[in-house]
Amino acid sequence: MSTPDIERRGAVAGVTASGRTLSGYAASYNDPTAIGGFTERIAPGAFTKSLASGRDVLALLDHRADVLLGRTRSGSLKLSEDAKGLRFELSLPDTAAARDVIALAERGDLGGMSFGFVAIDEAWDGNTRELRQVELHEISVVQSWPAYQSTEINLRSRPPERSFWDCNRAWMETVKC
Repeated sequence: MSTPDIERRGAVAGVTASGRTLSGYAASYNDPTAIGGFTERIAPGAFTKSLASGRDVLALLDHRADVLLGRTRSGSLKLSEDAKGLRFELSLPDTAAARDVIALAERGDLGGMSFGFVAIDEAWDGNTRELRQVELHEISVVQSWPAYQSTEINLRSRPPERSFWDCNRAWMETVKC
């Protein structure tokens, strides 16, 4: 069975720390973001069919399949949509990678959240791409530079703090300056 070409997108995030549950937004709607040579926006409801399908979505660290933090099948990852975007709640395991994520979150050092997807329905207007329906494969905690700047990641208990990366760089598979 062949694997489709999965696109990855992410965002810089404010991070708060306390506890073992990460929560926030892996994607935000109607947030125009420069991706390479074009602008991309996610339409409200873009994840609806994928979430309703019951597909097992993974929570990874930096899109690495060998660093699993949770999954919807086990219930350790919960995903939902609201007016803002794709909301997640992730109960972190007691693993070295998860302990590192917690330590980075407590210090405010995480880069943000990201998601891996296949576009099912998209529309182009000039050099602007609107994602109308996507097949969601994974969300990732990103330690460095994700593309979108409006997602949020929180460790439960402390109010969110916002920080934005000053350089207008985009992270896909490489850094674009």
